[in-house]
Amino acid sequence: MRTSNEMLELIIGIAKDDSRVRAVYMNGSRTNPNAPKDIFQDYDIVYVVSEVKSIVSEDNWIDRFGKLLMLQEPEKNIKALGGEIDLNKNYGYLMLFTDGNRLDLHIQTEDYMLTTYKTDSLTIPLLDKDSCLPAIPPSNDKDYWTRNPTKIQYFSVCNDFWWCMQNVAKGIWREELPYAKQMFELVIRPGLDQMVSWWIGMQHDFQVSPGKMGKYFENFLPNKYWSMYRHTYSGDDYEKNWDAVFIACELFRLLAQDVAHKLTFDYIQDDDRNMMNYLRRVRELSKDAEGIF
Repeated sequence: MRTSNEMLELIIGIAKDDSRVRAVYMNGSRTNPNAPKDIFQDYDIVYVVSEVKSIVSEDNWIDRFGKLLMLQEPEKNIKALGGEIDLNKNYGYLMLFTDGNRLDLHIQTEDYMLTTYKTDSLTIPLLDKDSCLPAIPPSNDKDYWTRNPTKIQYFSVCNDFWWCMQNVAKGIWREELPYAKQMFELVIRPGLDQMVSWWIGMQHDFQVSPGKMGKYFENFLPNKYWSMYRHTYSGDDYEKNWDAVFIACELFRLLAQDVAHKLTFDYIQDDDRNMMNYLRRVRELSKDAEGIF
């Protein structure tokens, strides 16, 4: 597997040798001083070019980066599906190589770059032939810190969590596994994860990032809470799905009450209590029940 130095030398070297490439910059975890380093980190690279079309139309242009295991071209796919997109301003190659390295390379015109360059605090300039890259502060993860919620944001997450839990309950009772699992993972979990993120942010004056999709939750949560969070994941057994539901409810309640106390918000205790009674009742219902209560 090529080392990070080898990959960066290759990326910058190709840019230096191609007169169409005027600047290079990098985003992503490799620019984050707080992100752990490992062999799976990809290279999020942008080439700022004089024009995109000739590069995209050049057969085998990307072969110089290495032998491909798989390739995805997002903008090409969007265009093929009928999406409105200008392939002459921005184009991406997501490349996984046979040595395990991954390179996400975007090619952008200077005009396009100027609309996006300062929008990501995790940015490091690597090459600038024409001094076209605007000045930016040192790379940091500030743009990814958990933001302090407003009262209505907090209420909305609490309200959605408890309201939508009834859908998970009926899915489990009906033994409609795909419905129950997707309601939990796609509707309930985002609210739980948001509350976890707010709780973590609250402990650090909202100056930390819990990582994309909560990947650093374990680093920030006390062992008790992390153990509870882990047990909100379950397989295909319906009783274990019920267990996960009740653990999620308990964890959400603990964190939400802490957040409410710290930020002087009102926690929807009545909704919590009423829905818990409902969930317990549905779990106890026989399959031939003719009513819920």
